[in-house]
Amino acid sequence: MDSRHKLEENEVRMVGRYMRTAVVTDSTAYIPKDILEKLNINMIPLNVIFGNEAYQEEKELGPGDFYKLVKDRELPTTSQPPIGEFVELFETLSKDYDAVICVHLSSGISGTYQGAITAGTMVDGLTVYPFDSEVSCMVQGFYVIEAAKLALAGNDPEQIMARLKEMKKDVRAYFMVDDLSHLQRGGRLSSAQALIGSLLQVKPLLHFVDKMIVPFEKIRTKKRAMKRIEELLAEAVKGGEPFEAVIIHANREEDAKDWLAELQPKFPNVEFTISYFGAVIGTHLGEGAMGMGWSKK
Repeated sequence: MDSRHKLEENEVRMVGRYMRTAVVTDSTAYIPKDILEKLNINMIPLNVIFGNEAYQEEKELGPGDFYKLVKDRELPTTSQPPIGEFVELFETLSKDYDAVICVHLSSGISGTYQGAITAGTMVDGLTVYPFDSEVSCMVQGFYVIEAAKLALAGNDPEQIMARLKEMKKDVRAYFMVDDLSHLQRGGRLSSAQALIGSLLQVKPLLHFVDKMIVPFEKIRTKKRAMKRIEELLAEAVKGGEPFEAVIIHANREEDAKDWLAELQPKFPNVEFTISYFGAVIGTHLGEGAMGMGWSKK
């Protein structure tokens, strides 16, 4: 066989290998079901536990039912997916794929990312590329959707991982809560920070630093907090490059729609969507939380 034919054969093999990259995320990305299906994204659920009853987030318990349940019960606890569920999913994917990109919520607030790493060592014939989004919710979803589009376009895992790492330079997320006690109780915010916030009745802006949730600024009212997020967005997108942004709410859809209507005319270079804090993240933030995240397109 001459060198030209060898090259063509190698190209075919490489394209086939590139096309055989799956994408996995967890339920806290809150990606709409139609997008999961369209982009062939595999989702593994975290769990919400009310007493002796456990529900798989997004599969068995959506946000609507969750916020109804918590009105009549004590707040639930949450847990990461069992290692066995990761192993089962990876074994299934190994029949059709050579590699999998796993994008998960911040390892500073959940062991899900580490669970994916551990499970990846237990399955033969599949190389797992774990990616710590260092955030959660639909901002995490930005990474997932980008990875899925690149995988479908035939990019290899190393190219996809490089792109996700590049995205981190411009991804930001800020949010506020009505009651800091939820975060403190779940161990996601220190007792001192929660106490100060409660005493002063502030609405601190929160964000992720080094994979953990920490205060960004202390602001006294929700309206001012939302205005401050708008200022931060304006600073990020002032160069005119295209961005995508998501408004995220905890059972406050009308407030989210009003904010969207206010923001859209001000930021023509930003493509806005609305998402939600689902059961797992809603357990730790509480009803009424609002936030926004963005990424350069």
